[in-house]
Amino acid sequence: MPAAGTAQIHPTAQVSSHAKLERGVTVGPFAIVGDGVVIGEETSVGPHTVLKGPAFLGKRNRIVGQSAVGTDPQDLKYGGEQTSLHMGDDNVIREFVTINRGTAQGGGKTTIGSRNLFMTGVHVAHDCHLGHDGILANAATLAGHVEIENGATVGAFTGVHQFCRVGRHAFIGGYSVITRDAPPFIKTVGHRNQARTYGINSIGLSRKGFSEERIQALRKAYRWIFRKGLTVPQARDRILREKLQTPDVESLLQFLEASSRGVIR
Repeated sequence: MPAAGTAQIHPTAQVSSHAKLERGVTVGPFAIVGDGVVIGEETSVGPHTVLKGPAFLGKRNRIVGQSAVGTDPQDLKYGGEQTSLHMGDDNVIREFVTINRGTAQGGGKTTIGSRNLFMTGVHVAHDCHLGHDGILANAATLAGHVEIENGATVGAFTGVHQFCRVGRHAFIGGYSVITRDAPPFIKTVGHRNQARTYGINSIGLSRKGFSEERIQALRKAYRWIFRKGLTVPQARDRILREKLQTPDVESLLQFLEASSRGVIR
């Protein structure tokens, strides 16, 4: 239990003596903070939230309420092993969000970076790894072992299949079902085998400070990779010949080359 004066705990909340609450933490009515939970400075835990450990939350996270964070993985192989959740700083977790810890078979950790927004009803399953500055819109659902890179947006009511990756600054349209890797910098929309790409996420990239030159280079590379019927090695060769290779384009090509599930095209 935190020392008096270091955290504000509502009288109806239950906080384990084996939890650690840093300076400025607030815990709202009827919240439950379990064993092995560490909550960083100035984090707020809203009413009726359940936090289970081992879970390590950074600074200034805001959990609005009615969420379950660090709960057991929903995996039939899970047998009570000690696994964990690790979260960075300045994340916003809205109502009815569920975030599970990892599994022993999946590396034992679920990890979340900083400055992400989890809208109402989002689910993050076991062994997922999320970067920074992402947005998961209402009821977006990540199956186990999903990787979401920095700056990606996953639209409302979208499901991402286990072991899939969503590349950095990607935009996944609402109600999509993603069963292969969704490439970085690109808009992807659709259901399972009908999912396809719809060009560079130019509006999103512009809002994030990408110059017009960077966006144009990605747009030209996109045509060679996705719209000319070329293999990835053929597209890479053509991009080199056309002198279109930039750090962003190289990042896109490397993402495609590293895919084990196949890429939505």
